[in-house]
Amino acid sequence: MPELPEAEAARARLDAGALHRTIEGFSLGEVSHMDLPDKDARARLIGTQFSTTRRHGKYIFIGTMDGPWLHIHLGMSGSLRVMAAEDELPTYVRFTVAFEGGQRLHFRDPRKFGHIEVIEDVDDFIEAKHLGPDALTIGDNAFAEIIGKTKSAIKSALLSQRKLAGIGNLWSDEALYRTGIDPETRADRLSSAQVRKLHGAVRDILQAVVDTGATYSKLPDDWLIHHRKDGDACTRCDGTITKKKVGGRTAYHCPEHQTGT
Repeated sequence: MPELPEAEAARARLDAGALHRTIEGFSLGEVSHMDLPDKDARARLIGTQFSTTRRHGKYIFIGTMDGPWLHIHLGMSGSLRVMAAEDELPTYVRFTVAFEGGQRLHFRDPRKFGHIEVIEDVDDFIEAKHLGPDALTIGDNAFAEIIGKTKSAIKSALLSQRKLAGIGNLWSDEALYRTGIDPETRADRLSSAQVRKLHGAVRDILQAVVDTGATYSKLPDDWLIHHRKDGDACTRCDGTITKKKVGGRTAYHCPEHQTGT
């Protein structure tokens, strides 16, 4: 499932290609069982221009100067493409914004788990969703207060979007792997030094993935992302990667160097 870096890469594509262009219409692909703006909601945007983008956690927003915003959630496999009208249409396009001059914004979603909606205010949306601070921008003190005082397993704490918005299975495992913390360790039993180290790892990992445009092949070979398979060799010690369930979610870790407190 796309996490914060994929959402940030998508936001950057919107910023580069979908702003300051007059919206002339919309088209829909095969969209049964998908949540998309209805005809009246789409009509509010025709004749306007998107002027800004935002991202909070895994949520993407593109808005007009005085009017509504589009909230875009990529779901399990969604992606955004900004293309010329004459370019070959990608497969599985569910929603298209047509701009004057021939540019098109396509929302591609093979599995149809994504959704798009028209909203009035991004901050109100974030509050209504009870989303925690963005995982890439949260400060040291706030991270320690939110994560360091949680009584659940640290893996579950990192995955909770109400505590910290943007981290999923991949990057929670990566951060715990890098810092040598067992994913089942209770968060409030970590030392202050461990919490600081974990926050640094979360920030550095997310930024590194963002810097590649969420292209995993560009990440260093010793990252867990390239070895997330039960039985693979650990790149940080002589151990073996092991899979287990933590709070109902799959966690990949090395029992040799990832220990409790």
